Amino acid sequence: MEIVKPMDIEKRSFEIIGELLGERKLDPENELVIKRVIHTSADFDYADNLCFSDGAVAKGIEALRGGCDIVTDTTMARSGINKNILGLLGGEAHCFVADEDVAREAKERGVTRSSVAMERAARLEKPCIFAIGNAPTALISLYEQIKAGKLAPALIIGVPVGFVNVVESKELIMEAGVPYIVARGRKGGSNVAAAICNALLYQIRR
Repeated sequence: MEIVKPMDIEKRSFEIIGELLGERKLDPENELVIKRVIHTSADFDYADNLCFSDGAVAKGIEALRGGCDIVTDTTMARSGINKNILGLLGGEAHCFVADEDVAREAKERGVTRSSVAMERAARLEKPCIFAIGNAPTALISLYEQIKAGKLAPALIIGVPVGFVNVVESKELIMEAGVPYIVARGRKGGSNVAAAICNALLYQIRR
C-alpha cells in the first residue's frame, strides 16, 4: 500500500491519472477539466465522451473572471462548487429547484421543477454558467429559451446522468449555438457538473 500524506492525495491522484492515460494526448485547453472529472468519478470514459465547443474552457474562465453566477439543477451540484473562489470573483451559485414557489408552479403547469427553475434562472440580471448534472428537462428548457431569444448563457455544462431523454437533451445543447461542455451518452451526474465548475475555478486560482 502506498503511503500518501493527506495534502498530497490529490496531487498523487492526478499523477496516477496521467500514468493510466499513457500515450493518450488530451487537448491542452481541455486537459485539466477532463482530468478533474476523471479524478472525481474514477471513470476514464470521460477522456472520450466529454465534448467541448470551440474555446469553451476559455469562455467559461472569462465569464467567471467577470463575476458571472453559476446555476445548478441540484443542491448537490451547488454544494460541490467551490463558492469561496466563486465569491472572490464576484459570483454566486444558485439552485432554484427546491424553492416552494418553483415546486408550486411546476405542479400547476404539469411540468418538472427543473424546467421552471431554468425559467427562473433566465430572469437573473447577471451572465450565468449553467451546470446541469441531473435533469434532462433542465437542458431542454434552456434550449427552448435560447431558441426563443430569452437566454444567452455564458456556458452550459450539460452532464445529466440517466436513461430518459438524457442523450437527446445533450445533443440539443450541442446544436444550440452557445458555448458548451457536454458529456455525450448516458454518463454524468451532479458531482461531474460540480467538478467541471471547479476545474475552471481552480485554473483562475492558480
